[in-house]
Amino acid sequence: MSFGFFLLSAGLGVGLAVDAFSVSLANGLNEPCMKRSKALTIAGIFAVFQGVMPLIGWLLVHTLLVYFTAFEKAIPWIALALLSFIGIKMIIDGAKCNGGEACKCGGVSFANLLVQGVATSIDALSVGFTIASYNIGLALISVSIIAIITFLLCFIGVYVGKTFGTKLSGKASLLGGIILIAIGLEIFITGII
Repeated sequence: MSFGFFLLSAGLGVGLAVDAFSVSLANGLNEPCMKRSKALTIAGIFAVFQGVMPLIGWLLVHTLLVYFTAFEKAIPWIALALLSFIGIKMIIDGAKCNGGEACKCGGVSFANLLVQGVATSIDALSVGFTIASYNIGLALISVSIIAIITFLLCFIGVYVGKTFGTKLSGKASLLGGIILIAIGLEIFITGII
């Protein structure tokens, strides 16, 4: 293992974590009174998905490349649909609130976190091609680095979102929903082009 290996893995981690960071930020905006345990859960879910998806991609490259190539065209559509659904739901829930305490502390459910995890990491499947030349040991180290970086960035994202969510009070859900839809559109446009 060389310095270049660690640098490439860290670069992949940062690149893959950008969408998850933004969604974490939106979750913090949506739930400004979030407890630390939930922030850790959010960061953990995104880290697991961002680490597992490239590993699945690596496995697909080594076993079922033909099937993955066919599925790859659907990735932008899936990400757009999932993030838009959650974003629209967040906007609607925010519009229903009149600024009451229950609305200010409402947040994303565990099921929605799992959907966000899939939506933000599904494009990481293609990273399996990038690490395809690695043996299983190096692939595991690389995806671990990706997961650690994702965890740290998402944890920071939640707290930055919470800080601004507290200041934005009732408008935070609206902004969080718009951010999720924008991320879905960005993944879609990048994937199609």
